[in-house]
Amino acid sequence: MNEESSALAGWTPEQIALGRRWVETWNLAGADLERIRREEIRKLDTRQTLALLCGPADYTCPPRAPKPGSGLVEQQRWFMKAAGRD
Repeated sequence: MNEESSALAGWTPEQIALGRRWVETWNLAGADLERIRREEIRKLDTRQTLALLCGPADYTCPPRAPKPGSGLVEQQRWFMKAAGRD
């Protein structure tokens, strides 16, 4: 790419230096912001979050209570059947 078609062709050296500094600042901040985001997600109370999203409800009683199984056993049963190994 030649300088004539560059978006920075009209920038002064000072403006380019400030732009590079801005990019570096955001690169450094990005790692910290990601760390903070992950920490906040880890600290979330799932039941409280669901209540905020879906309204107050008792998530310990059916039909909202978690099922005793995850469904993975049933999924594997279907895979075995599909593979002809049942």
